[in-house]
Amino acid sequence: MLARGQPLPMEFRNRMIYYVGPADPVRDEVVGPCGPTTSTRMDKFAGRMLASTGLLGMIGNAERGPEAISAIVKNGCVYLAATGGAAYLISKAVRFSRVLAFGDLGMEAIYEFDVENLPVVVAVDAGGNSVHESGPRTWRIVPAGC
Repeated sequence: MLARGQPLPMEFRNRMIYYVGPADPVRDEVVGPCGPTTSTRMDKFAGRMLASTGLLGMIGNAERGPEAISAIVKNGCVYLAATGGAAYLISKAVRFSRVLAFGDLGMEAIYEFDVENLPVVVAVDAGGNSVHESGPRTWRIVPAGC
Protein backbone atom coordinates (compact mmCIF):
# COMPACT_ATOMS: atom_id res chain seq x y z
CA MET A 1 0.00 0.00 0.00
CA LEU A 2 2.79 2.41 0.88
CA ALA A 3 4.59 1.61 -2.38
CA ARG A 4 1.40 2.46 -4.30
CA GLY A 5 0.87 5.69 -2.35
CA GLN A 6 -2.31 4.37 -0.74
CA PRO A 7 -3.24 5.33 2.80
CA LEU A 8 -2.83 2.70 5.48
CA PRO A 9 -6.00 1.47 7.19
CA MET A 10 -4.83 2.61 10.63
CA GLU A 11 -2.38 4.89 12.43
CA PHE A 12 0.93 3.22 13.30
CA ARG A 13 2.62 6.21 14.97
CA ASN A 14 3.99 5.46 18.45
CA ARG A 15 3.04 1.80 18.24
CA MET A 16 4.91 -1.46 17.92
CA ILE A 17 4.28 -4.00 15.19
CA TYR A 18 4.16 -7.62 16.36
CA TYR A 19 4.71 -10.25 13.70
CA VAL A 20 2.08 -12.74 14.84
CA GLY A 21 -0.86 -14.78 13.60
CA PRO A 22 -2.99 -15.19 16.72
CA ALA A 23 -5.18 -18.24 17.17
CA ASP A 24 -8.85 -17.76 17.96
CA PRO A 25 -9.68 -17.35 21.64
CA VAL A 26 -11.67 -19.98 23.49
CA ARG A 27 -13.88 -19.57 26.54
CA ASP A 28 -12.85 -16.39 28.38
CA GLU A 29 -9.51 -15.82 26.62
CA VAL A 30 -8.81 -12.37 25.17
CA VAL A 31 -6.81 -14.01 22.38
CA GLY A 32 -5.68 -17.53 21.64
CA PRO A 33 -2.02 -18.55 21.58
CA CYS A 34 -0.09 -15.78 19.85
CA GLY A 35 3.56 -16.63 19.46
CA PRO A 36 5.89 -14.65 17.22
CA THR A 37 6.54 -15.47 13.61
CA THR A 38 9.89 -15.17 11.87
CA SER A 39 10.73 -11.51 11.33
CA THR A 40 13.49 -11.98 8.76
CA ARG A 41 11.00 -12.22 5.91
CA MET A 42 9.82 -8.71 6.81
CA ASP A 43 13.32 -7.19 6.51
CA LYS A 44 12.69 -5.91 2.97
CA PHE A 45 9.71 -3.87 4.26
CA ALA A 46 11.30 -2.55 7.47
CA GLY A 47 12.88 0.58 5.99
CA ARG A 48 9.72 1.83 4.32
CA MET A 49 7.48 0.95 7.28
CA LEU A 50 9.71 2.60 9.88
CA ALA A 51 10.35 5.73 7.79
CA SER A 52 6.72 6.20 6.74
CA THR A 53 4.72 5.33 9.81
CA GLY A 54 6.38 6.54 13.01
CA LEU A 55 6.53 3.04 14.50
CA LEU A 56 8.48 2.71 17.74
CA GLY A 57 9.71 -0.71 16.72
CA MET A 58 8.92 -4.31 15.91
CA ILE A 59 8.43 -7.53 17.86
CA GLY A 60 9.05 -10.95 16.41
CA ASN A 61 11.29 -13.97 16.32
CA ALA A 62 14.69 -14.58 14.72
CA GLU A 63 17.55 -12.27 13.93
CA ARG A 64 17.27 -9.30 11.59
CA GLY A 65 19.49 -8.78 8.58
CA PRO A 66 21.68 -5.76 7.78
CA GLU A 67 18.91 -4.00 5.82
CA ALA A 68 16.48 -4.11 8.75
CA ILE A 69 19.14 -3.20 11.32
CA SER A 70 20.13 -0.19 9.22
CA ALA A 71 16.47 0.92 9.12
CA ILE A 72 16.17 0.46 12.89
CA VAL A 73 19.20 2.71 13.47
CA LYS A 74 18.14 5.32 10.89
CA ASN A 75 14.70 5.64 12.48
CA GLY A 76 15.73 5.33 16.14
CA CYS A 77 13.61 2.24 16.69
CA VAL A 78 14.10 -1.12 18.40
CA TYR A 79 13.48 -4.77 17.62
CA LEU A 80 12.22 -6.91 20.48
CA ALA A 81 12.33 -10.70 20.38
CA ALA A 82 9.58 -12.86 21.80
CA THR A 83 10.28 -16.50 22.53
CA GLY A 84 9.12 -18.93 19.90
CA GLY A 85 7.21 -21.86 21.39
CA ALA A 86 5.76 -19.69 24.17
CA ALA A 87 2.53 -18.74 22.38
CA TYR A 88 0.24 -19.64 25.28
CA LEU A 89 2.39 -17.76 27.82
CA ILE A 90 2.51 -14.71 25.55
CA SER A 91 -1.28 -14.76 25.12
CA LYS A 92 -1.67 -14.27 28.88
CA ALA A 93 0.02 -10.84 28.56
CA VAL A 94 -2.68 -9.64 26.13
CA ARG A 95 -5.32 -7.65 28.02
CA PHE A 96 -7.36 -6.47 25.01
CA SER A 97 -7.57 -7.53 21.37
CA ARG A 98 -9.53 -6.33 18.37
CA VAL A 99 -9.27 -6.48 14.59
CA LEU A 100 -8.38 -3.11 13.06
CA ALA A 101 -8.13 -4.00 9.37
CA PHE A 102 -8.39 -6.84 6.89
CA GLY A 103 -10.64 -8.95 9.12
CA ASP A 104 -11.42 -11.21 6.17
CA LEU A 105 -7.82 -12.49 6.38
CA GLY A 106 -8.43 -14.19 9.73
CA MET A 107 -5.21 -14.61 11.68
CA GLU A 108 -3.39 -12.52 9.04
CA ALA A 109 -5.58 -9.47 9.80
CA ILE A 110 -4.17 -6.40 11.55
CA TYR A 111 -4.95 -6.69 15.25
CA GLU A 112 -4.56 -4.23 18.07
CA PHE A 113 -3.29 -5.74 21.32
CA ASP A 114 -2.96 -4.00 24.66
CA VAL A 115 -0.37 -5.93 26.64
CA GLU A 116 1.04 -5.99 30.14
CA ASN A 117 4.34 -7.66 31.05
CA LEU A 118 4.90 -9.04 27.56
CA PRO A 119 7.89 -11.39 27.82
CA VAL A 120 10.33 -9.92 25.28
CA VAL A 121 14.01 -8.98 25.15
CA VAL A 122 15.74 -6.19 23.24
CA ALA A 123 17.28 -8.01 20.30
CA VAL A 124 18.39 -4.91 18.35
CA ASP A 125 18.64 -1.54 20.07
CA ALA A 126 18.39 1.90 18.45
CA GLY A 127 22.16 1.91 18.00
CA GLY A 128 22.07 -1.27 15.92
CA ASN A 129 23.55 -3.51 18.60
CA SER A 130 22.19 -7.01 18.03
CA VAL A 131 22.03 -9.70 20.69
CA HIS A 132 22.36 -12.20 17.84
CA GLU A 133 25.87 -10.84 17.26
CA SER A 134 26.97 -9.80 20.75
CA GLY A 135 25.72 -12.94 22.51
CA PRO A 136 27.74 -15.47 20.50
CA ARG A 137 30.76 -13.13 20.53
CA THR A 138 30.62 -12.95 24.34
CA TRP A 139 30.34 -16.69 24.79
CA ARG A 140 33.26 -17.39 22.44
CA ILE A 141 35.61 -15.60 24.86
CA VAL A 142 34.44 -17.29 28.08
CA PRO A 143 37.40 -19.23 29.51
CA ALA A 144 37.18 -23.01 29.52
CA GLY A 145 35.96 -24.48 32.78
CA CYS A 146 33.56 -21.64 33.60
